[in-house]
Amino acid sequence: MEDQGFVPVPGGRLYYEVAGEGPALVLLHAGVANLRQWDPHVPTFAERYRVIRYDTRGYGRSESEHVEFSNHGDLEQVLDYLGVQETHLLGTSRSGSIALNFSVTHPERVTSLTVVASGAGEPDLPAEALAPSEALDKATEEALGAKDWTRLADLETAFWGDGPGQPEGRLNASARASMHDWILTTYAAEKEEGIPQRLDPPADERLDQLTMPLLVVIGALDEAYTNASGRILAHAVPSARFEVFDGAAHMLNLEQPERFTRLVLDFLSEVDARA
Repeated sequence: MEDQGFVPVPGGRLYYEVAGEGPALVLLHAGVANLRQWDPHVPTFAERYRVIRYDTRGYGRSESEHVEFSNHGDLEQVLDYLGVQETHLLGTSRSGSIALNFSVTHPERVTSLTVVASGAGEPDLPAEALAPSEALDKATEEALGAKDWTRLADLETAFWGDGPGQPEGRLNASARASMHDWILTTYAAEKEEGIPQRLDPPADERLDQLTMPLLVVIGALDEAYTNASGRILAHAVPSARFEVFDGAAHMLNLEQPERFTRLVLDFLSEVDARA
């Protein structure tokens, strides 16, 4: 790590870390993680890129007051603070949406876009496909009401780590322990939360703004809605590259880190070669 600190944003501050030199590459973490999600990849990425990662509001070491904000606006603040005019952008899970929102509002600042375990649109799925997610929502609501943070971490690690309908403990022990700790730490901190504002019009209606190279990645064992939205995004952009990680669920970078690193570097190299 070559640089770390806090970016001041309206009503808060965002903790960031930077490593390496070269073209910028921003890594945005999942909602069941923090910037530590990218620890397995940063050393290799940093051999060729200036790797920037930060904790979004409410996660890790970042802080927020109870104010209105936009996550894609926070990303713009980070880039401006670090003097980055254009970057490769990678977002996973909820941050796939953040990356997508930023890319449709500031396409001139995005060299390439990688969306992992996320997508666009409103998939029309049968009730049985949505049942596991609805069951998780109900159990999560009950645990939140009881402030049972350990129960919440157990539920979300099983669903997003092992995968819906998969045996508990399917995810390797090290990755599972990391996920559980990230989730538990986030809930137990009981930080003040900001008020995220939706993009208007939404990114789903502005996909024609995605003129940069696009890579969409899903895990075959992930929940149905996420995978369907990933396919919608990939199909909406004819030039998009689409990859499926068999045998992996939502946190596919933790399950198959070597393949993930190789895929991302291959994609970025192709983009850089065209520049």
